[in-house]
Amino acid sequence: MYDDLIHQVQEAIAYSGSWAEKGWPVTFGPNNIEVSTLKQAQALPRNFVYRDEAVNYWQQVLLTGNDTAVAGRKALAALKEGNLQAAADALYLSQYIEKPFAASSATWAPLYEALKQDMAEKQVV
Repeated sequence: MYDDLIHQVQEAIAYSGSWAEKGWPVTFGPNNIEVSTLKQAQALPRNFVYRDEAVNYWQQVLLTGNDTAVAGRKALAALKEGNLQAAADALYLSQYIEKPFAASSATWAPLYEALKQDMAEKQVV
């Protein structure tokens, strides 16, 4: 079975659900003020010109992470049922949704590629 992949998908679901909390380095404004999480963005002074931009960015990260986790749970269920094509479809959706933040998050594309490669090697259609 795909126990290792199942474990990796479970970890990816947990991780993507916490992207906005754990964050990554992002800078805003001409002075490149680093705001690395949603909590930091929300704590910015109201008079910080780029506060709304930072809050919006991290809220989008939160929503995107949640959306990828939803598709990831579908992939997980499909893997547990042995339905590799459905799992691949759900992982494709996760990595597609993740694309705007993939350079920083890099969570779903490796899982999708690993499953597609394994399916190709085993000639699963």
